[in-house]
Amino acid sequence: MDLEHLLSQIYFFAFFQGLFLIAIFSISATKRKQVNTYLVILISLLMVGLIGKIGELSFDWKRQWKGLSEFAIPFFGPTVYLFIQSTLSKKRFRAEDLFHYIPGVFYCLVVTLYYITASTELIEARIASGELIRVVRILVGLGLTINISYFVLSILRFRSFKEALQRERSYILNVHFVRNLLVAIGACLAVWLVVYIISFGHNAYVEINSRPFIWLAVAFIIMFLAYYQMVSPAVFRFVEAEQEVKYANSKFSHADLDRLKTQLETIMREKEPFLNPKLLKSELAEMMQINAPELSRLLNERIGMSFFEYVNYHRIHKFIALAKSPLIEKKTLLGLAQEAGFHSKSSFNKSFKIVMGCPPSEYLGNS
Repeated sequence: MDLEHLLSQIYFFAFFQGLFLIAIFSISATKRKQVNTYLVILISLLMVGLIGKIGELSFDWKRQWKGLSEFAIPFFGPTVYLFIQSTLSKKRFRAEDLFHYIPGVFYCLVVTLYYITASTELIEARIASGELIRVVRILVGLGLTINISYFVLSILRFRSFKEALQRERSYILNVHFVRNLLVAIGACLAVWLVVYIISFGHNAYVEINSRPFIWLAVAFIIMFLAYYQMVSPAVFRFVEAEQEVKYANSKFSHADLDRLKTQLETIMREKEPFLNPKLLKSELAEMMQINAPELSRLLNERIGMSFFEYVNYHRIHKFIALAKSPLIEKKTLLGLAQEAGFHSKSSFNKSFKIVMGCPPSEYLGNS
């Protein structure tokens, strides 16, 4: 089996995986309500790109029609960003989000007028003069700029979401799907950028010759999405992140805050709510008969910690107390950390080092 035939088979497989996903989302009324609209757009864009490659390798399309693959390029990055943004928030598809696609519309118009609708003779003349390769470099550079810019925005949005969760929750949410998606897309963009830079040397066509392999990576992204749809369909539903509300209008006096601080310390000492590994700020606030923004004000102005830091501070000291008890002979450090309320080993290790200044094993060895 030659390379072209193998690539064609992979493209076909990824294309039908995309059709399978869209069929799932279209047939079920329940899934239509739950699914992120941008996921369907993203899969559709990848399929448009694959159509051009399938036509080139399997149906011997003429040169110009291969340009259909280019239509997906400028829309990919914005759609990934909008998909991640809406996945990590309550925001669904909005008409005003379409402005993100304006550069892509102009990009596709240029490709259509300059390449797809041009005659074969004109294309050959542009190739002979070197004009076509220069225009292709400009277009590819523009497509890379759009995609990398939105990829960076996606990473910033993802980091902002995790930080917001830490302000509201006492544990770190499992967001492996979004992280893995960003890693996969980042790897594709990195390879594409490298071959693009190399193409400015003596190998002018290296970027063009590498595109089948870049689209192969895109095909794997579709398979990646199909895999998650089968094993964990909930990741495609909207995650409602709790929003931090400003507490500027809180009417508590300084005396009230002092009283609430004493009340909070009593609750943490006597009821130990931090032992709940999924404790929410709203739950602790309810125990104090105040709201979450008022608890935020108390923590910031009287304790100097975020909710995440404060709860884990108590968990660390609970862990130390347990570690110094006879239980240390029967349980592992991770077992004790979980008993103290930690949700994961990574969260425990990170919090312990921040609070105590060294890893738990080192601390216990010196104590």
